[in-house]
Amino acid sequence: MDQGSDAPAAGTSRFGNHEQVVFCQDEASGLRAIIAIYSTALGPALGGTRFYPYGSEDEALADVLNLSRGMAYKNALAGLDHGGGKAVIIGDPATDKSEPLLRAYGRFVQSLNGRYFTACDVGTYSEDMDVVARESRFVTGRTREHGGAGDSSILTAFGVFQGMRAAAETLWGSPTLRGRRVGVEGVGKVGHRLVEHLREDGAEVVICDVSEAAVERVKTLHPEVEVVADNAALIRAGLDVYAPCALGGSLDDDTVPALTAKMVCGAANNQLAHAGIEKRLADRGVLYAPDYVVNSGGVIQVADEIEGFDFERARSRASGIFETTRRIFALAAEEGVPPAVAADRLAERRMSAVGRIRGIWL
Repeated sequence: MDQGSDAPAAGTSRFGNHEQVVFCQDEASGLRAIIAIYSTALGPALGGTRFYPYGSEDEALADVLNLSRGMAYKNALAGLDHGGGKAVIIGDPATDKSEPLLRAYGRFVQSLNGRYFTACDVGTYSEDMDVVARESRFVTGRTREHGGAGDSSILTAFGVFQGMRAAAETLWGSPTLRGRRVGVEGVGKVGHRLVEHLREDGAEVVICDVSEAAVERVKTLHPEVEVVADNAALIRAGLDVYAPCALGGSLDDDTVPALTAKMVCGAANNQLAHAGIEKRLADRGVLYAPDYVVNSGGVIQVADEIEGFDFERARSRASGIFETTRRIFALAAEEGVPPAVAADRLAERRMSAVGRIRGIWL
C-alpha cells in the first residue's frame, strides 16, 4: 500500500488554495484514489467519495479539486462546523469495487486522523461506507443497521425542492411549482426523489436520463411524466425550470443560449462549466439557484449522523435551505451581482469570521 503524495500545496498553481491533496494507491486491491481537503477553517473536512471511471488521473484530480472546494462553500452556507473535502476513486464501480479495495481506501482515510470525514457520492452507497468504516472511524453516511442515517439522497432532494420553492417565490411571487413545467436531467438517487416532490406540489415534469432503468422506475410510479431523448432535447422543451441532477458542467456556452427555462435549480455539483456562466445566465434573465446551496441537504444529513442521527432534527435543518436561498437572492439584488457571486460572498464571510475565532489559542 503506497501513499503516492501528501501535498499540502496551498497556493500552488496545481492545487490552488487547497490545504492538502493526498494520492492513494494500493496495487493489490486495485485502489487508485485522491483525497482533497480544501479548508478546515470551520472544522474537519466533510465530503463524499466518488467512484468513477475517469479517463485519466489528471481528469480525476481536476474533479476532486473542484468538488472539495464546492464542499467547503456548501458546508459553510449549511451552517455546519465542517470544512470542505472530497475523494475520488478511479475505476468502474460496477466491476472494480471490492471489499479489499474499500478497506484499503478506509486505511487512507484513517491515516488523515480526522482531518477528513467521508460519506457516499456518485458510485458509492451506504453499504460501501460500512465496509470503509471497518478500517476508519471517520466515516458517515452509513446504513441504519450500523447506526447510520441511510440514504442521504432523501434530504438532498428535499433541500433542492426547498431551494426551488424559494426561487419560485422570487420569480413568480409564490413558493410553489404548481402548474410549472420542470425538466429534470438525471433521475437517479436524487433526481427521482425530486420528481416525487414536484408531482406532489402539482408541477408538470419532463425527464431524461442515460439509464433506461432509471427512466422506467419514474414512469412506473408516474406514467404522466414526459420523457425526452437527452439533455439537448430537455433544455429546449419549453420549460419554466431546468433541474440538472446528473454530473456537473451542464451549464456551458452551448446550453445557456438554448435554455427556455427562467430558473435553474438542481442537485448536480459544479453545474457552471466555467467562470462567467453565472453572468451569462443573469444577462438572459435566468435565475440560478447556486448548486452548492440547494443540494446541501445530503451533507446536512451525514453531518448530523456524526453526532448521533435524528431524522427530524436533520430535516428541520435542511428546511432552512429555503431561507438561505431567499437570503442569497436578496443579497444578489442588493449588491447587483449574480446569485452565485452572492452565495460565494456569504460562504467566504462565514469561513473567515469563524475561522478567525478558531485561531484563538486555547
